[in-house]
Amino acid sequence: MSSAPLPPHASLPVPDGLVLAPFRALRYAGVGDTELARLLSPPYDVIDADEQLALEGADPRNVVRLILPRDENGIPGSGYPLAASRLSEWRAAGVLCPDERPALYVYEMDDAGARTRGLVGAVGLAQPEANIVLPHENTMAGPVADRLALTEATGANLEPIYLVYAGGGAATEVVSSFDGQPPLVQTTAADGVRHRLWALTDPAALAEVAADLLPRRATIADGHHRYATYLRHQADRHAAGAGPGPWDRGLALLVDASAYGPQVHPIHRVIPGLPLQAAERAAAAGFAVREMAGGEPDALAALAAAGKDGAAFLLTDGTRWVLLTEPDQALLDETVPADRSAAWRRLDVTIAHRLLVDRLWQLHDHEDVVGFRHDIPAALAAARDAGGTALLLNPTPVEAVVDVAAAGDRMPRKSTLFTPKPRTGLLIRAYADEPDFH
Repeated sequence: MSSAPLPPHASLPVPDGLVLAPFRALRYAGVGDTELARLLSPPYDVIDADEQLALEGADPRNVVRLILPRDENGIPGSGYPLAASRLSEWRAAGVLCPDERPALYVYEMDDAGARTRGLVGAVGLAQPEANIVLPHENTMAGPVADRLALTEATGANLEPIYLVYAGGGAATEVVSSFDGQPPLVQTTAADGVRHRLWALTDPAALAEVAADLLPRRATIADGHHRYATYLRHQADRHAAGAGPGPWDRGLALLVDASAYGPQVHPIHRVIPGLPLQAAERAAAAGFAVREMAGGEPDALAALAAAGKDGAAFLLTDGTRWVLLTEPDQALLDETVPADRSAAWRRLDVTIAHRLLVDRLWQLHDHEDVVGFRHDIPAALAAARDAGGTALLLNPTPVEAVVDVAAAGDRMPRKSTLFTPKPRTGLLIRAYADEPDFH
């Protein structure tokens, strides 16, 4: 990785607004729908060790061998040169081929009839203060360094970030116009989500989309570490004297949430060193506490119902279920910083971390102390295995995510899980296929 001093932000190019540029996608060639499904993967950050092994075993060409490369000793995250050589080999062998014409790609994910559809292109990069692409979560240095090393080795964006905006307009009309048209490619993943792509190459339509998007701003729904990687890589390249180039853009899926809104799920917390009885006893100093006797279904239903009236949480060790509601307002005023936005102050995840974890449990809010699980079964298993406590949350509405980002605030890390997720490997953006690569 580059160790050159970073140039000041003011010296980096800034787009005039929200820009989503066409690109020549690198795609798997000559494969049918069923075979393609075996070559794709979920995003790198939701793949556990068992799933990585399964993906590697599904096909030697599975894209997981690029996004989570292993060296000759099988150590995850250490095979960046191997990923680069593998990408070159797959291109030379015709496993992956670039499309002939640059395009924006209309991408649809259909999850049991719930459709999320947007545009995939190369988004112009800008720091948050430019008010063009806004983050809503903080990032950690480790994942950014990992993705940066992979980007530098491969010269490619191997998977897109996920952006949302709202408001309709010409771009949304263009996206909707592909109803009934045969897709460029389609496949159904193991989780039952159907993925379809169309290529938008018509100059007039591309111009309409560009004009519509330019005055807008987007919020990062998923991929904060990848966007931070884009920005760091851009800064490194300019510091090295490379000048303008493909590093000034990054692969992104852009969705109009008002028309094709994604589903948002919570990311649950696991505190392995905190037994449920101790967690419940400490929480009672700041919440109304009620044990749920009906088991998991009743407890989860009570959590959802309570969340309609304010912050609510469910504590469990996989056997007992304890509902927390009505956080003490005086303690909230003491523990939640008054200088943060109202949107940030009323988030469930803010209250969970500031009042529950920090104040009542008196724990250091660090990834070694508070773990994360993307679904309830995984959270319950982790709590049982460790003899600890799972902290289950309600989902954060998309509108609240956008409000926090617009206020210039950041949600606690790992606050939201947007689904369905783009399938990695459908579209890769390689610098070598960009017209300004040098």
